[in-house]
Amino acid sequence: MSRFLNRFFRAAKLDISLYQEIVDDGGAMNQALIVVFIYSMASAYGTFGRTGATGINIGMITTLLGWYVWVFSTYIIGARFLPETRTKPDRKTLMRVMGFASAPGVFRVLGFIQGFGLIILLIAATWMVVAATVGVKQALSYESTSRALGVCIIGLIISAVFQLIMFIVLFSAFGVAAG
Repeated sequence: MSRFLNRFFRAAKLDISLYQEIVDDGGAMNQALIVVFIYSMASAYGTFGRTGATGINIGMITTLLGWYVWVFSTYIIGARFLPETRTKPDRKTLMRVMGFASAPGVFRVLGFIQGFGLIILLIAATWMVVAATVGVKQALSYESTSRALGVCIIGLIISAVFQLIMFIVLFSAFGVAAG
């Protein structure tokens, strides 16, 4: 447990050596997925806590799916469309580092504070993109930080569009009014 918490906080502090450690540790997938699960719970509660259990559950499921779309699109773009000469595409490695890059998203739990939800969302999302950039640079063996950042942002945009569509469809289907 202490190793997990150590990694969690190092990921949030953007510790480059942690992301290289995760690249090298094939057994870190469970820890990475736990980080994603914690992030999705914090995000769902902070964003949709006022909508009740149905809204929180929809938010959590949509956040988990959105995270996967972010990872998958980042992988496709980074490994297939914008690789560097040293790029070593490995989907599982990218999933691990992107999982840990979700650690700053835990602060989205504070989104329930009236009037600060959008600000907290933007801060947490920016922090997660920076963490993902550090991780993607390590996972795909990029030399260019700007390329890693671009790949992460393109993937995030794809994920955000997907999540928006999912929110609209699921909130409408279950009759949840966004609070």
